[in-house]
Amino acid sequence: MLDLKTMHSALSELEETRGINKNKLIEAIEMALAAAYKKDYGKRGQIVRAKLDLSDGKMEFSQVKIVVDKDMLKDEDDEDEAIATRHDPEPLSGEALVAEVDKIRWNEEHHILLEDARKIKSDSEVGDEIVFPLDVKDDFGRIAAQTAKQVIIQKVREAEKEATLEEYAGREGDIVTGRVQHIDRGNIFIDLGRAVGMIPRDEQIQSERYRQGERVRAYLYAVEDSPRGINLRLSRSHPKFVAKLFATEAPEIASGTVEIVDIAREAGSRTKIAVRSHDKAIDPVGSCVGQRGVRVATITSELGGEKIDIIEWSEDPSIYIENSLSPASVSEMKIDVDEKHATAIVSDDQFSLAIGRGGQNVRLAAKLTGWRIDIRPQEGSKMAQTSAVAELAQ
Repeated sequence: MLDLKTMHSALSELEETRGINKNKLIEAIEMALAAAYKKDYGKRGQIVRAKLDLSDGKMEFSQVKIVVDKDMLKDEDDEDEAIATRHDPEPLSGEALVAEVDKIRWNEEHHILLEDARKIKSDSEVGDEIVFPLDVKDDFGRIAAQTAKQVIIQKVREAEKEATLEEYAGREGDIVTGRVQHIDRGNIFIDLGRAVGMIPRDEQIQSERYRQGERVRAYLYAVEDSPRGINLRLSRSHPKFVAKLFATEAPEIASGTVEIVDIAREAGSRTKIAVRSHDKAIDPVGSCVGQRGVRVATITSELGGEKIDIIEWSEDPSIYIENSLSPASVSEMKIDVDEKHATAIVSDDQFSLAIGRGGQNVRLAAKLTGWRIDIRPQEGSKMAQTSAVAELAQ
């Protein structure tokens, strides 16, 4: 008899700390014991099952046989004939072929005939299971014990993997919080408690530096089930990370009253978001900014000082594009709807602001709106004259 009383508390602890269902663990142990029993004492084709009583550590082993009818079995003579004539120009087809394929090979360790099954259990039907008790073996060998141990470990890992997948699959698209566990080849591994997530190098804000044990918030953008386990892909550079941060700071966004329509982001530097309100009484931009700018300031701080432009979305492309070039003021807007091309006319003092450092402002505006945007100075302005002289010089 194998003493398993002490496992009771261990299983309860695994259920509480790792969220692994206790019944699944017991099932895994029973499968392991059945595999070990069959390895040392079983026969080929035999179905062995184990039943474990954790209250006293007693085990019961049984053999299961499947009830079959004679018509379901392959006749050895017919099978030999079928092999000899398998190149017949007129092979079996239709119902005859299906019937032949469905037939099974008899195995006395695996099957029991219907007439014999009914001698044991009168109401037996084809497909039922007839259970026979097996002798309890106390002398499990070292190899069998090791086999059982390995199967138990495997099943525990599978159960833990399933529990992790169940928890985090429903959180895909949410913000998660953890601490930096370690950094390997530029990838940051975050301890989330019951699982470890990874922020790949290209999903990081490049200006940020991380230390082991540091608290980190990130966007869970993918939950992958791989042979090696559950991979939780995290990001701090994803545009939706900003959207989720606003949802945590602005109740109007969380409730859906204010909607973030578009986002354009260059992580660590600048983000533009376009918002609209489904309630005329609520200012969408003001909801995101917050009283005295406290809401947007909190998000800017979380993103390491990243600048955030919040503009109001509009169905009118001309107004929307003009808003997207904020904080620059546009004097005139010319648009070609068919080509989705816009030309923004600005005064000299707004020209550099509209373009932005390194072209960032107009680049983000184009990404936000989905339009190609050109910035032009007003006719007759000093900048326009300078441009004209430069063109003549060429």
